[in-house]
Amino acid sequence: MSRPVIITCAVTGSSDTSGKNPNVPILPEDIARNIVDAALEGAAIAHVHVRDPATGKEARDAALFREVVTRVRESKVDVILNLTSAVGTAVFFDEENPSRLAPSTDFLHPRERFIHIAENQPEICSLDMCTMMYGPDPYINLPEHIRHIAEAARRHGVKPEIEIFNPGDIVLMKEMAQDLLFDEPLLVQIVLGVRYGAPATAMALLAMLQDLPARSIWTAFATGAQSLSMAAQSVLLGGHVRIGLEDNLWLEKGVLASNAALTAQAVAMINALGHRPATVAEARSILGLRVNSTDTATQSVAEVGGVRDGAGTRSQPRQ
Repeated sequence: MSRPVIITCAVTGSSDTSGKNPNVPILPEDIARNIVDAALEGAAIAHVHVRDPATGKEARDAALFREVVTRVRESKVDVILNLTSAVGTAVFFDEENPSRLAPSTDFLHPRERFIHIAENQPEICSLDMCTMMYGPDPYINLPEHIRHIAEAARRHGVKPEIEIFNPGDIVLMKEMAQDLLFDEPLLVQIVLGVRYGAPATAMALLAMLQDLPARSIWTAFATGAQSLSMAAQSVLLGGHVRIGLEDNLWLEKGVLASNAALTAQAVAMINALGHRPATVAEARSILGLRVNSTDTATQSVAEVGGVRDGAGTRSQPRQ
């Protein structure tokens, strides 16, 4: 059965990629323009990081987030904004004395990680469940910090997009869901292909889907060369799609990507599989988000599709 598939475009990310593809946006005006361009191509959600305009490296300056959000909202192009909370999670150890942290450590209290979200009031914020090796370095999200951000998101009416990198992250997510920190339907992002995380394979995805709570709205995506194939796998199994220059710098072999081109490619793939990209209003309804005042019409969850009930199947939601 044909269904609306939500496309998220992750437009820039935090990795040191700006020197590898000149289309990776750095300045706030360029990030905002990329969000608008992706939305016009069919993305319903934009996942947002910001970068230091001087260096192109990851930044967390609330003023940079504010400028991006303001520019997007002033464009009058309707798109759901998803601001990252994945800042201040980097821990580095002194090489000579590993019992001490290196000066380059950037590890924040969760209230500091939420400042730009509280200020800008997006509809969604990302919430990583993982503590893991992210390449050669530890990437740390303490459970009490995750809970703090989840509680802050609930107070501000922001829906967490729960990021799952390994099967153990699902255990923590379920514990937090039992403590009523997440409203149904849960919004789950399964991240595949990150070094030392779950691999970008169909078997890994199926194993994680089997363990998701019922009534989860989920997306699976992969980084690098497996980006498009895993996006197709996600659609085939009943999930949604994430693409963008945060995850993949290439449109095809030898052809550098842009966010608009990656979004158009995802639209063509979804259509080829017999489905269609979800409108912004449909995405809000599917995810149970608050309705933006610019919407003139919305559809109920029952009108636009069911939710997960077991791996890869869909059922009508409970009323």
